[in-house]
Amino acid sequence: MSSLTTPSLSPAARLRGLKPDWLADAKVWRTEVLAGLVVALALIPEAISFSVIAGVDPALGLFASFTMAVTIAVVGGRRAMISAATGAVALVIAPLNREHGLGHLVAAVILAGLFQVVLGALGVAKLMRFIPRSVMVGFVNSLAVLIFMAQVPEMRDVPWAVYPLIAGGLALMVLFPRITTVVPAPLVSIVILTAITVGAAIAVPTVGDKGALPSSLPAPGLPDVPFTLDTLTTIAPYAFAMALVGLMESLMTAKLVDDITDTPSNKTRESVGQGIANIVTGFFGGMGGCAMIGQTMINVKVSGARTRLSTFLAGAFLMVLCVAFGPIVSDIPMAALVAVMVMVSFATFDWHSVAPGTLRRMPAGEIAVMVITVVCVVATHNLAIGVVVGSVTAMVVFARRVARFADVTSVTGPDGATVVHRVTGELFFASSNDLVGRFDYANDPDHVVIDLSAAHIWDASSVAALDAIGAKYARRGKTVEITGLNDPSARLHGRLTGELAAEH
Repeated sequence: MSSLTTPSLSPAARLRGLKPDWLADAKVWRTEVLAGLVVALALIPEAISFSVIAGVDPALGLFASFTMAVTIAVVGGRRAMISAATGAVALVIAPLNREHGLGHLVAAVILAGLFQVVLGALGVAKLMRFIPRSVMVGFVNSLAVLIFMAQVPEMRDVPWAVYPLIAGGLALMVLFPRITTVVPAPLVSIVILTAITVGAAIAVPTVGDKGALPSSLPAPGLPDVPFTLDTLTTIAPYAFAMALVGLMESLMTAKLVDDITDTPSNKTRESVGQGIANIVTGFFGGMGGCAMIGQTMINVKVSGARTRLSTFLAGAFLMVLCVAFGPIVSDIPMAALVAVMVMVSFATFDWHSVAPGTLRRMPAGEIAVMVITVVCVVATHNLAIGVVVGSVTAMVVFARRVARFADVTSVTGPDGATVVHRVTGELFFASSNDLVGRFDYANDPDHVVIDLSAAHIWDASSVAALDAIGAKYARRGKTVEITGLNDPSARLHGRLTGELAAEH
């Protein structure tokens, strides 16, 4: 008798199998390295801008972007996603810095990281399944709008030369990939526009105008606050808000990258990883952060990155560019980065979702959810608020839609002594509230049968409604028999009937 055996692999073969993609494939390695460089260049002005929003020194935003990206590359659950200092986090913690100072802000960042680790371990990522597609589409479209709107100030009250530079950058990014895709088009655009402005001495706003770049690496340390209960109660609300906003934005971005790359990710690991990254960032004096949708789109959609290497290098290159090549980076015209972000906004927007054919086929409720999500995000500049409002709206729309399917049909027996009311549909708070008014209590015969074989009881509101119906018939001396309950409905009805208010 013969047996099948699995051939043993040599140590060298096993080692080759453990190699990450970027180490085993030179093409992948090149793509990841160049993508990381492009993202690092795009991170610099963004991090400085978010530092201004938070009211801290620009170096703290750059330090946060460095530590967040490098840490999340190791501990995160979504490959190729970029985490750094973000506007959403800056808006949350700005009041704390303004009222209590930098020490409290840094302490809040560390506490927010701890909250995220706990929430991640408790399974908060599982809540993502309750976010409907219409909210996801609204999320994507609204962030595309926000990315574009963030570039508008860079195009106001600027020298006339900025406009042809932006147009030239956009043209390069559209046309260059037709020649070759070996080098990312955004990197080519940045290099060429920088060379033109420096070589021709064109006076336009540059990265250096945004703020001074750091000249040394960040050093670890404890926040400069008294470790008392008063400090904890002061920072806890801000830390918890930052944790929720950061997790929601990160998990939504991770889901978007899943769809773009057609690969899964570990959302629980990503949640915990975001917490660890914020803890590390806090101990290095950074302002904290979360996933960055714009830079992630540059990395994944524009540059084609797919591994953790690009995320790690985005952070590493950021510090190298600031510390070692600060004067050169300072000369990069803002027009070049504006062109890159405008291209990202157009690539991010789901144009199919607003096509006339799509809008004609889509249910009106889902279109309303998408629009409400976009309006809320654009109005508040907070993706988390838009997602929450959009999800709640979607639930209301769903409840109204399902409630309409509940119906009652009545058949009176040949002898006129019995009537059968057949209830169909889903019985829950939105549909059962109208159920009580669907019966003719005065004129029905003495024996009433309520057939629920085509219905399902979902909540206590439905049981209370059935009790109320029985009570109304009982006051008129009539008996009610409930039949056809499926097993889950029967268990719920048996547990709650008679225990709830029967009067409506």
